[in-house]
Amino acid sequence: MTSQYDALIIGGGHNGLVCAFYLARAGLKVRVLERHAVVGGAAVTEEFHPGFRNSVASYTVSLLQPKIIADMRLADHGYRVIERPISNFLPQPDGGYLKLGGGLAQTQAEFRKFSKRDAEILPAYYEALEAVADVLRDLSLKTPPNLGDGVRTLIDAARQGRQLAKLPLEHQRNVLDLFVKSARTFLDGWFESEPVKAAFGFDAVVGNFASPDTPGSAYVLLHHVFGEVNGKKGAWGHAVGGMGAITQAMARACQAAGVEISLEAPVARLLVEGGKTVGVALESGEEIPARAVAANVGPRLLYERIVSPDDLSPEFRRRIRAFKVGSGTFRMNVALSHLPRFTALPAPGEHLQSGIIIAPTLDYMDRAFTDAKQLGMSREPIVEMLIPSIVDDSLAPPGKHVASLFCQQFAPELPGGRSWDDAREEAADLIVATVDRHAPGFAASVIARQIHSPLDLERRFGLSGGDIMHGNMTLDQLWSARPMLGHGAYRGPIKGLYMCGAGTHPGGGVTGGPGHNAAREMLADRSLLGRVLRRA
Repeated sequence: MTSQYDALIIGGGHNGLVCAFYLARAGLKVRVLERHAVVGGAAVTEEFHPGFRNSVASYTVSLLQPKIIADMRLADHGYRVIERPISNFLPQPDGGYLKLGGGLAQTQAEFRKFSKRDAEILPAYYEALEAVADVLRDLSLKTPPNLGDGVRTLIDAARQGRQLAKLPLEHQRNVLDLFVKSARTFLDGWFESEPVKAAFGFDAVVGNFASPDTPGSAYVLLHHVFGEVNGKKGAWGHAVGGMGAITQAMARACQAAGVEISLEAPVARLLVEGGKTVGVALESGEEIPARAVAANVGPRLLYERIVSPDDLSPEFRRRIRAFKVGSGTFRMNVALSHLPRFTALPAPGEHLQSGIIIAPTLDYMDRAFTDAKQLGMSREPIVEMLIPSIVDDSLAPPGKHVASLFCQQFAPELPGGRSWDDAREEAADLIVATVDRHAPGFAASVIARQIHSPLDLERRFGLSGGDIMHGNMTLDQLWSARPMLGHGAYRGPIKGLYMCGAGTHPGGGVTGGPGHNAAREMLADRSLLGRVLRRA
């Protein structure tokens, strides 16, 4: 066995790199173990056709914590994001369209095309969401109260609950609405126009295998409001060089802090002696000793494939089996001979630099989910298209482009025992045809495509059920209950085992929050005060 490390990180995705950075900055000897030939997890950039490069899975920037960007000095390591001029563009079946973003006045002008009332109430809606989002942004970098921690549980719960209690009553009502209501019910309370409700409701089904009518789907809408780009709250942007440029910048920051990164080093199992974590064994057979291990993989993958069932209680195993996964996501990249021309707005413009959303109404989104439940895939899928090569010419040859197609409502498992290996091309054809209906000629412009079905996402990135969030973002799997009550503070059921991935608070997206928070708890456990508090 090699010399002992203070901490090993299983998985070199963005949260694992963030966790490793903070541990190394505090003086610990840290090693990241990544199974692939490049770090980044789902946030990687690669060439998928000669001359064409793009982000492979995660595809856009907003939720990455500003504190992490600053602490890791990512800008010094090549991090650069170009803000979208508008957030989203939604073509409508009647040939019209709605553009969201670009400032309050511009969005209100768009809304007036559909409803004068909706335009007038928009500032109040933004104020309501932002008041709640501000509190939850702050909580996202705090460790949830952990059931079973005695006095500390009460102290943490009181401290974090106080922030919500300080909100005016009307905003406390909004908190309740957002956590328990469906996206449709919540938006019906604000707006009357179907395109306007669709513009906001789309966020409720992103990475969420559910209908906008599903209770709790309003929270997923809120989760996507937390972010900011270059200091502008709620903005979204393109990472120059693709999402892999972010994780490469993180890797450089880690190495500068002293982190050792091992590529093509897949972990086979956790090593446990006397109920305590003592290291890991690689698939090669090499055993690496460590005082602590932090897993940047989903809870299902960690506890069903890496940790021996003999080291877990029957009750814990039962609950992990019940941990819900499956985001209903199908991900494609396409190489294009030319830019698409949308019937609703054929001339090039700012709309092509936005998120192009093919989901014109909440009813459309609900039908997509119903189809996916019955047939495995929606006959009219929800599609978000981004064309990052418009602002980043490093991604495609001159005059040509790459587009990300991020698609919702594709079941993790197909009915009738059918495999996604047999259906992936059919689904890809369906998605391209869906875009082509709104932008005639799009299908003919596709030179090549890279396809990731839910099964592909599971195989390649270790995302159980193809779940981009590492687990459903439902009320029973949030905050202290992510991944389950009693283990919501980043500590696993085995001493010395920690969790630092998106299957912990604050959840999915390229945020860095789980990695940041897990590192803080690991460092606290190494201190005398931290050990005292853990026993309190």
